Amino acid sequence: MFVIKWLVIWSLVAILVLIVLAVAAGHLGFLQGTAPEDLGVRDGKLKPPSTTENSVSSQAALYPDHPQRGYADIAPLPLKGDGPATMARIKAIVEGMEGAKVVKSEPGYLYAQFTTKLMKYVDDVEFWFDPAANAIQVRSASRVGRGDMGVNRKRIEAVRAALEARK
Repeated sequence: MFVIKWLVIWSLVAILVLIVLAVAAGHLGFLQGTAPEDLGVRDGKLKPPSTTENSVSSQAALYPDHPQRGYADIAPLPLKGDGPATMARIKAIVEGMEGAKVVKSEPGYLYAQFTTKLMKYVDDVEFWFDPAANAIQVRSASRVGRGDMGVNRKRIEAVRAALEARK
């Protein structure tokens, strides 16, 4: 009984130490990953979705053989007024979201980074006014990890809901 009690205590201590080390690693920047150098619009397309379940893209259908096409597929954002007005609204929405930092803002393109509060993971998010589709194409992807627990989809849907709620 005494041995079992100590095994449980040491197991809990080990788990606690691992949690503290993981949080410390995040705060020291070890979990941020590297900023992609290939973002932006090329030939009317944003970057393809990630090859793991940690991104969403409104252009996933453009990559029919992509292994995560089904997981990544998300609807583009509708226009609220014209393209520039919608992009301005999206920028205002993003700037008001927790952990957001606008990195690049042009009339038809917005790139933001979202950093999680505790672990300091960074996600890269793009919005592009696609004049051919008359919609805002989106891509949101985690830099590290094989999954995102649906965070990128929830973020884009939160932007969609905020955009719909704005007059």
